[in-house]
Amino acid sequence: MDNQNARHPLNLSAVGGKTVIMDINAVLKESFKKWLQTLNYADSTIYGSVNYIKDFFFYLEQNGISSLEQISKAVINDYYNHLQTRKNKRQTGSLSQNYITSNINALKRFSTYLQQTGKANLEIDIKTSTKQNRQKLILNKVEIQALYKACGNDPLGIRDKVMLDLYYGCGLRRSEGISLDVKDVLLKQRLIYIKKGKGYKERYVPITGQIKENLETYTGITREDLLNGKKNEALLISSLGKRMSGNAILERLNKLLERSRLNKAVGLHSLRHSIATHLLQSGMALEDVSRFLGHASLESTQIYTHLSAEGGYS
Repeated sequence: MDNQNARHPLNLSAVGGKTVIMDINAVLKESFKKWLQTLNYADSTIYGSVNYIKDFFFYLEQNGISSLEQISKAVINDYYNHLQTRKNKRQTGSLSQNYITSNINALKRFSTYLQQTGKANLEIDIKTSTKQNRQKLILNKVEIQALYKACGNDPLGIRDKVMLDLYYGCGLRRSEGISLDVKDVLLKQRLIYIKKGKGYKERYVPITGQIKENLETYTGITREDLLNGKKNEALLISSLGKRMSGNAILERLNKLLERSRLNKAVGLHSLRHSIATHLLQSGMALEDVSRFLGHASLESTQIYTHLSAEGGYS
């Protein structure tokens, strides 16, 4: 392959009856991504799946494999062993088991996509730990502080702090943060009004003094800078002056993770899991945590009592 194709090793095209790996961008960012979206996968799963498959095909190219037909069970096993011994790019040591499991699960989704769209018959039969799959990923308080420090003091950094405030400090669900408007922020009452919670149930979420201060700075000055004269009721505004989408928020979170050198497959829901665990560790009653999160029953909140007792970290 020439240098241009080496930078983009993964597009699939039929040549002589074989599916050749040439440039991944078109397939992954369009066909595979749209397939995942059609099946209503979470934004974090879509984002992660695309990036894990990029890693896989880069590995294939480095090992002289140029078509999907060449990917045998032995190749898959070799790749799995490669992940087990590969060095962590962000910090010292090897890859976490959570990262490896997520990588293999992404391969399984890609395999299903290829089969259902008639592109290839790629079988992935590596078994991952069921216990690992059920485990909720929790960041400790030091890691949360590292995310805040990674935000910076520029307009986007100030907005990103508010993003962390909403998803960690207020424990919001992904859709709840996206749908927030400025009018839903009740600074005098130190509350955030959630009008579109799970099951269309509304609730009020209390905010700390620091979150109130961050919101005052953002809504009073920074947000107007991002709007640049445009009109928009949304609280979280992109650099283009539009309401941020779930994918855009997740991309910002991943940038913060990269800057913080945290090698964890963290999604927006991980921040919600983290605050729930931290509140219980601080002594807050289970019933109060349940109301804070907007759970319909205590059963949904009880999982965090186990995480809190175990230290809460994965």
